[in-house]
Amino acid sequence: MKRQGRRAAYKHEPFYWELEVNTPRHGQRPFEICHIDHTQLDIELVSSHTSVNLGRPWATFLTDAYSRRILAVYLCFDPPSYRSCMMVMRECVRRHGRLPHTIVVDGAKEFMSVYFERLLAAYSCTKKTRPAAKPRFGSVCERLFGTANTMLIHNLQGNTQINKNSRAVTKSVNPRNLAIWTLGSLYQNLCDWAYEFYDNKEHPALLKSPRAAFSDGLLQTGLRPHKLIPYDETFRILTLPTTSKGTAKVIPNQGVKINHIYYWHNSFRNPEIEKTQVLVRYDPNDVGIAYAYIKGQWVNCISQHYSSLAGHSEREMIAASVQLRQQHKNHSKQFTITAKALAEFLASTEAQEVILEQRLRDVEAKEVLAIIDGVKMKRPEEQPPASECLSLPISRETSPNRDEIDSEEIEPYEEFW
Repeated sequence: MKRQGRRAAYKHEPFYWELEVNTPRHGQRPFEICHIDHTQLDIELVSSHTSVNLGRPWATFLTDAYSRRILAVYLCFDPPSYRSCMMVMRECVRRHGRLPHTIVVDGAKEFMSVYFERLLAAYSCTKKTRPAAKPRFGSVCERLFGTANTMLIHNLQGNTQINKNSRAVTKSVNPRNLAIWTLGSLYQNLCDWAYEFYDNKEHPALLKSPRAAFSDGLLQTGLRPHKLIPYDETFRILTLPTTSKGTAKVIPNQGVKINHIYYWHNSFRNPEIEKTQVLVRYDPNDVGIAYAYIKGQWVNCISQHYSSLAGHSEREMIAASVQLRQQHKNHSKQFTITAKALAEFLASTEAQEVILEQRLRDVEAKEVLAIIDGVKMKRPEEQPPASECLSLPISRETSPNRDEIDSEEIEPYEEFW
């Protein structure tokens, strides 16, 4: 420790081989203690429409510590963020109808976000942060990453094992040239491995399969039906991000402003609603829509220039905003990002080179979201041309789990369409 520091000395610390009789190592029942963590998988992926290499994906696992069962899996190209945390929690509720009592996380920034804290507080979940630079506290989830790589990922074409010996990498064996898997197909196979193969395989620490340990634990400790959470529109909206204040002011004839874009709903015409602060949420995968809490219900709002902004993600808007500011920094220091400027930039030729890769990744992410919602995606030969896939939004009405909100129909309104 004196020569190299506490991180180098950590691996030499002794294990705790014995615990007290009344000390549960990983909780006393399923869903009592669960772990969430991210890892970058050792495989290169390509676009299903253009066959362009899109890099390595990030996987997020939610693991039950008592039974070692994988409760939820999420896969995306974006680095770990609040979106990954929200989606893995949404997948857990969709599959099991409840959330863990205690969630163990590391000290990463995405676990400290306001959105994550609000969701846990809304459903009475306790968050525990494990000590920094001490991975043994998260060994339940950390070891699972290595198992997933060795049992599944390293057996697929395009895996990056050879990159550990960079001098042996040639053009003929470079994983980037051999990649054939897409994000949607890999996610489907990863789910089959996690929910079927690994779930029914005997675990060396349990001497039985995780599914059997999970079922036995529920029979012994009870199902706790009062903890069930309906997977409805309200829960899905609660997993969406909001503004820094959590609210937005209703401006007459313009609506609410979220991330430089105005959103409109006909209920904003009510004199009692105008110039008041309302709760708002927006979809990071589709900036064309947002939600506002009006008179006890969430209403669906559409954005300015909806035909140009619909289907584009928040990360794509951020990339476009950065490029717009870069173009105008030498002309005007007071340049303001507006919905019109973003819509025109997205339609221009200059935007294609700046955000094309992010747009391709967003198209692949929509396939993962469709799999989570239980929608069967079309095969590549049934898909429209790639140019149309990059510009046309994917309909949100194809999800069978989407509940109808009792509100008046949204009609195109003047310049908002």
